[in-house]
Amino acid sequence: MPFEQHYLAGLDLRGRRVLVVGGGTVAQRRLPRLIASGAVVDLVSPVVTPAVQGMVDAGELTWHERLFETGDVEGAWYVVACTSDAEVNARISEEALSQRVFCVRADIAVEGTAVTPASGMHDGMMIGVLAGGEHRRSAAVRDGLLAALRDGRIADQAEPPVGVALVGGGPGDPELITVQGKRLLALADVVVADRLAPRELLEELPAHVEVVDAAKIPYGRAATQDFINQTLVDRAKEGKFVVRLKGGDPYVFGRGFEELLACAEAGIPVTVVPGVTSAFGVPALAGVPVTHRGVAHEVVVVSGHVGPDDPRSLVDWSAIARLRGTVVLMMAVERAGAFATALMEGRPGSTPVAVVQEGSTSAQRVLRSTLDSLAADMAEHAIRPPAIIVVGPVADLEHSTTQG
Repeated sequence: MPFEQHYLAGLDLRGRRVLVVGGGTVAQRRLPRLIASGAVVDLVSPVVTPAVQGMVDAGELTWHERLFETGDVEGAWYVVACTSDAEVNARISEEALSQRVFCVRADIAVEGTAVTPASGMHDGMMIGVLAGGEHRRSAAVRDGLLAALRDGRIADQAEPPVGVALVGGGPGDPELITVQGKRLLALADVVVADRLAPRELLEELPAHVEVVDAAKIPYGRAATQDFINQTLVDRAKEGKFVVRLKGGDPYVFGRGFEELLACAEAGIPVTVVPGVTSAFGVPALAGVPVTHRGVAHEVVVVSGHVGPDDPRSLVDWSAIARLRGTVVLMMAVERAGAFATALMEGRPGSTPVAVVQEGSTSAQRVLRSTLDSLAADMAEHAIRPPAIIVVGPVADLEHSTTQG
């Protein structure tokens, strides 16, 4: 077993020149963290990958379009040799050594004077692991540490969060919540949960966490928005960290901004964590892309909580009907027939429609129909909320892969 002889340290590279030689996929992996550190990056390589070219075009680094030359190391604080030529990497390392500049050799780590640890970020904290050149081992340990920190299996003594977090839980599958969302949920003192938020995540909460039911059952019992807003404010004023766990994304017909305003008016700090919106995530899981090259160049998401003829509606249905791309209807089950009629003012009745009920869950159902048959088909198949309705040519696309 190799002995780890390196000294693990953090370098402050802000405003300091870093030389990277080589513009291939290894450089592509190393550059983002160097750029994020604030280093002034000089890249020497006759060619670069498209991703590296994008960094150049964005002004994130300076590209010298040529081979490595003697003198390139001068003035650098740190060097990364990642060409595909071992002899060139050796030359770079030797020049760096002669100038007492630490150099990483990406091809033969032990031949350099520095090594890059397997690293990752957790809540502003960087984790780095060295394993004597055993890259798979260091990466596996790094991944395990990050997972344990995110799941709360390793205690993080950082200052606990305060105020309210508006967390988008995604379309229903607990695996689809974001990493940040799950981390904040694990720190909550109070969770105010929607009916459509991933229910399985609530079971993972510690026993001391208060769970407040903020369910809004369609056409039935519902917690009022005022009750939800006041609960967020009151619990936060008690010094508790409150997570408002919502289905989908907080700002896509989720009233998230209303809740943020209520907290802001009360002087409560708010963290917003976007989620996978059901408008796009649910069709994708059902095999329906909301856009596809040569098929749809636009996608419009419309709330169906009021009908097309309702004076409260803010939607220009005549304009929507004239569009050729995709229309995604949310909260539209009860009025699906009325929406189909409005859309047929500008689209043929044969326009394909896909309806996905309870998407991303074990109860997911998919109904294929057309605008002129939509109301009857939904009634025949007893489609109930929550369901996403996708209208347009994309709803007619087929695929042969199996959803995992």
